[in-house]
This record gives sequence, structure tokens and C-alpha cells, in this order.
Amino acid sequence: MQAEPTKSLVGEEYEVEIGPVAHGGHCIARTPEGQVLFVRHTLPGERVVARVTEGEEGARFLRADAVRILEASKDRIEAPCPFAGPGRCGGCDWQHAKPGAQRRLKADVIAEQLQRLAGLTPEEAGWDGTVVPAEGDKLPAGQVPQWRTRVQYAVDAEGHAGLRRHRSHEVERIDHCMIAAAGVSELGIEKRDWTGMESVEAVAATGSQDRQVILTPRPGARLPLVELDRPVSVLRVDEKSGGVHRVHGRPFVRERADGRTHRVGNGGFWQVHPKAADTLVTAVMQGLLPRKGETALDLYCGVGLFAGALADRLGDKGAVLGIESGKRAVEDARHNLADFPRVRVEQGKVESVLPRTGITEVDLIVLDPPRAGAGRDTVAHLSSLGARRIAYVACDPAALARDLGYFREGGYRVRTLRAFDLFPMTHHVECVAILEPAGKGS
Repeated sequence: MQAEPTKSLVGEEYEVEIGPVAHGGHCIARTPEGQVLFVRHTLPGERVVARVTEGEEGARFLRADAVRILEASKDRIEAPCPFAGPGRCGGCDWQHAKPGAQRRLKADVIAEQLQRLAGLTPEEAGWDGTVVPAEGDKLPAGQVPQWRTRVQYAVDAEGHAGLRRHRSHEVERIDHCMIAAAGVSELGIEKRDWTGMESVEAVAATGSQDRQVILTPRPGARLPLVELDRPVSVLRVDEKSGGVHRVHGRPFVRERADGRTHRVGNGGFWQVHPKAADTLVTAVMQGLLPRKGETALDLYCGVGLFAGALADRLGDKGAVLGIESGKRAVEDARHNLADFPRVRVEQGKVESVLPRTGITEVDLIVLDPPRAGAGRDTVAHLSSLGARRIAYVACDPAALARDLGYFREGGYRVRTLRAFDLFPMTHHVECVAILEPAGKGS
């Protein structure tokens, strides 16, 4: 007998009480039938009408937007951005929350992930329970920090630049992104015709006047003549290989952090908030307290931000090994670290390269893995190297918590944890955990 087709619930509306915040920029509620709803555009304690945007009868959970607020939280404000809200731009999650409330929501998510995935209370993680704003970002409700130094604009079929709607390929046309850094906004991307382009990424470097746009053309499309309101270099993404090629200008931008200039080529990774690189280097170095002559690993090292900071502090007799999978990032790291003869950078995946190095002990480790985290096997290997301190930089609290659990299995405990609001208005948060052998000081 053929099973009945499952009924879509998209468009159904439920009047619900909103429960706690969940990881991902939404809060939890339940339908009258008990089905879990992940609801965006709401806050804990509110009563709202939630309209289902994804899901069907019998699904483990549904996604929804709060389309009418029946009882508002005291933390609610009118979204400063005219493009925020149900069915609109998906770039921000918390435009409707006071800045202090946003940080409390992020702290709640970190605490929940630590408890659920690592079995740690804030006290056990050495965390005071706060999420700290970056310097200059503590603004009154209704004001928005202009922090995003890299913005990827999607382009619609008519050539208009905008931002994608939440969990959608649809483009929300905008005339200005409120969280874009001034150096991005002044390029005037939104005013230009980008017919034939899939996306336009704009980069405004921190600490230099370098500006860059990276064009991704639709198949077979010709590149437009790029005339913007400020001088820029232009790169393009190859539709077949996905490689990035210079069209004109420099193929890199120069970023400043920790008193040094870093070359970042072909749209490579660099922290997006202008204060992030310095904030994270300070937190890592304060946690590790490097000593002259020590040895260190910098894993997922990118263009060498932490490797350079370590080398600077370890002195002539110290040594640093960086490992990074991206070929262009490794080239940039070697360039950026050329004045440190005792720094080496190897290309490849950490889990492949590290065992091949033959390293059996090290004093310090920094790891800044991608969103998925380092994983059990890599953490087990790192735990065997006897480091006196490990700094774990994390952009995802769930991955961090999972890996902290693995480190505990490997004999390490969390000494301190700090959380930084380096992505205001979004659900993202950056953490720095400092670990040490469990027997130390206990």
C-alpha cells in the first residue's frame, strides 16, 4: 500500500509562546500539537504569531518567522535596517534586539552548548558568562556598528546587487548595508549595474587604503567595466576551476594587525571585523604567555596572523610551525613571515601534515579551525604533544564545545574562556579558550 504523501506546513500560522534562544539565530517554541518550531525575528518570553517557512507534518522540527508580535519583550526594538524582517535580507539575525540583549542571547547559546556538548558549566570553563563587544561597538539601541569589511553581494537577474534572503537563493535588493564598513559602503556597489554577474564581493582592508572587488560571473558572461566611487583592484572567479584571477590592480590587500602588515591574496581569509584580528591576538597571547625559546604550532594558520605574533614573542631561539591547507594562503603566510627564520609553514590538511612532521612534543599550540571544528582524531593527536598551554579560537560554539569534550578525554582542562561579539546583529560569536594539562594547579 502506498504511503500518504506528507503534508507541507509552509504558510501555516500558530500563536505561540517563545522559549529560549537556540544556536543559529532563532528561538524555540512548540505548536499546539507539540512540534518544535525554530522561530526567527522573535525573542525569549514573547507571544507571537509564527508562520511556517519550512517543514511538514511529522518532521522533527519546523522553521518559522514571527509575523505578528502579540506580547513584546522589553529587549525588542524596531529594526534599524529597513531590509530586515520576515522574508527579507538574511544577513542579520538580531536587528530587532537591543545591543546588550544580543550579547546576552549569544552568551546563553554558548552556555547551552558548553553544557550540552562538553558537560561544562561557565565556572568550569573559566568563563564569566559575558560576551564582550569590540572596541567602539558599544552603541545605543537603534545604532548599528559599521563593522563588516568584506561583503558578498548577490546579483539578481536584472543586474541589481543585494543580499540573499534567509536560507534562500532569492536576492533582496538593497541600497545600503548598515553593517558594512565605511570602506565597503563608499565603493557604491549597490548603485551599479552588475548584469551577468552571480556575485560581487567587496573588501575594504583594515589599516590600509586597499579596496578590492571579486567578481563571480554567470556561465558565459563577460566581465563588466568596473567603475566605482573609489580606486579598487578587480579579481574574478573562474567558473570552471573556482580559482581567483587578477583582472587589474594588486591581487592582494594589505591588512594591519599586531603591529605588522599582512598580505592577503585572492580574497583569502581574514577576520571580517576591523578590530577582530588584534582582539584575538591579544586574547591568545594573554592566555598562552609565550616564553623566549619555546616551540609552538599554529594550526589552520591562514596567512600567518598567530604564527607571526608567536614568533615575535618567542624570540630568536623559539620556533613556530604553521599548517594551512590553502595554497595561496600558504604563499602569503611565507611572505608575511619571511623575516622570522625560525618559522616554517607547511601546506596541507592538519590531520595529514601534522603526523608527517614527526613532532612529538611542543610547548604551545594555537588552533583556529573552520566552522566544523578540529574533530576527535586531531584533538587526540594534539593532546599527546604535551603542550603546557593550548589556545583554541572558535567561530562556532557547538564545534568548540565538542572539541573541548575531546580535549578533556585527552587530559586537558579549560583554564579560561572569553567570548567576543565580533559579528554584531548576527548570531555568530567568537570565543578563545585556553587549555592546560588537567593535573596542573588542580
